[in-house]
Amino acid sequence: MSENEERAAQRPARTEEDPGTAAADRPERAAPQAGDRPERAAPQAGDRPEHPAPQAEHETPQENGAHVGTGTETAATAAPDAVIPELVIISGMSGAGRSTAAKCLEDLGWFVVDNLPPALIPTMVELGARSQGNVARIAVVVDVRGRRFFDNLRESLADLESKHVTRRIVFLESSDEALVRRFESVRRPHPLQGDGRIVDGIAAERELLRELRGDADLVIDTSSLNVHELRAKMDAQFAGEEEPELRATVMSFGFKYGLPVDADLVVDMRFLPNPHWVPELRPFTGLNEEVSAYVFNQPGAKEFLDRYAELLQLIAAGYRREGKRYVTIAVGCTGGKHRSVATSEKLAARLASQGVETVIVHRDMGRE
Repeated sequence: MSENEERAAQRPARTEEDPGTAAADRPERAAPQAGDRPERAAPQAGDRPEHPAPQAEHETPQENGAHVGTGTETAATAAPDAVIPELVIISGMSGAGRSTAAKCLEDLGWFVVDNLPPALIPTMVELGARSQGNVARIAVVVDVRGRRFFDNLRESLADLESKHVTRRIVFLESSDEALVRRFESVRRPHPLQGDGRIVDGIAAERELLRELRGDADLVIDTSSLNVHELRAKMDAQFAGEEEPELRATVMSFGFKYGLPVDADLVVDMRFLPNPHWVPELRPFTGLNEEVSAYVFNQPGAKEFLDRYAELLQLIAAGYRREGKRYVTIAVGCTGGKHRSVATSEKLAARLASQGVETVIVHRDMGRE
């Protein structure tokens, strides 16, 4: 045996504590991988580490299972339960009634945005989808007032289609003669006429809107329509089977403080005896049960309330046909404290029972 072989035979075998042992021989310590930090142990199931485990230096978020928004994803992609809102785009000729159509949809409960740059329409839809159903219907008014922004409309429509967003285009049309007459009546220039005439602006606008008119789902010619007739057409298209809602404000007031300037209907309760002259009722108001009982125990009080409520049903039906959505009913007595307040409360309850959204305002109660 050579001298080297003899020395090798005399050398002791390496133990597990020997630093030269292979990684596989030491199960209690895993071999470090590329980018790992062996000084920080991986968290076990159920643990809550103070700091999230670091990513590898060259690891992308996608490789680690993370999701990074690109800024172009739809709300339906970001939140699976998101509901994409219904979208209506209102456009058309200047002076043809775009504002009236928008106000009609607003009264029907739509979220209306006027003169929104077309490039922001997909963003608006995404924000509506994130509202958890609070913004279920969006109407956007788009017209040539946006000038250079209007060129982005075609691109935005294509983007909406690729995201499967249901949208409808309403185009308001009118004859040149009717548009000229309307612009002259308000003494305002056409937005595109520049140094030319109104007819020049109308012609330029028609050319810009030609393709959009061809893509429209609904074209309404308002040449011979008044405001109420246009509202009726919009109601027929968007109100569905539900009757347009009427909102009523019932306001008590005192004649000695003047009539409410916004009153549509005025009721005078001074034909009933005044509780002011009953000492035990004077300190109270018509909200008090004893005062209310005193008022409606008077001859003719209940009959008046019944018949006036019937009359309001007839008036409300006419208001709906004419496109009127809001009505203010002013109920007055001398000081606005007893009779008018008690009657307003009873009348508002009747209207609410008939499905009319009602708000009660006691304008002069407490002024004495």
